[in-house]
Amino acid sequence: MSNSVAAKDVAAMVGTIIGTSRWIEITQERVNAFAQATGDFQFIHVDPERAKLTPFGGTIAHGFLTLSLLSLMIEESDCPKVADIKMGVNYGSNRTRFLAPVRVGKRIRGMFKLLEMEEKRPGQWQQTMEVTVEIEGEDKPALVCDWIAQFFI
Repeated sequence: MSNSVAAKDVAAMVGTIIGTSRWIEITQERVNAFAQATGDFQFIHVDPERAKLTPFGGTIAHGFLTLSLLSLMIEESDCPKVADIKMGVNYGSNRTRFLAPVRVGKRIRGMFKLLEMEEKRPGQWQQTMEVTVEIEGEDKPALVCDWIAQFFI
């Protein structure tokens, strides 16, 4: 983990890759818990025997599970942490594309490129990052998105 830095100093990093997360294993237990939380029980996620018969060869993570792990990835990354944050919130994304399935048992990690860091009003910063979620051992990423967050200092 990096030390905390002032928001204006993070803004000076626009256009650069500012960090990478640790690898996170996608287990069947995690996929099942996500299915339970969201009500998405499509067999390609939760039925290993039926999923073996698909082109995936087994169960895969929900795309939205992979997307939801961005919060964990950024928290456990080496990205600089903005100092003196009172509150941070997800604001959305400009684009999200699910490019490759994440097979259960694979590991994923996020790579964060800072696209924008702007003070919207005194003490309120908006950060946009291009996030690429890599799948260990595979050429094609699981997803890419422009993720927007706001911080209140």
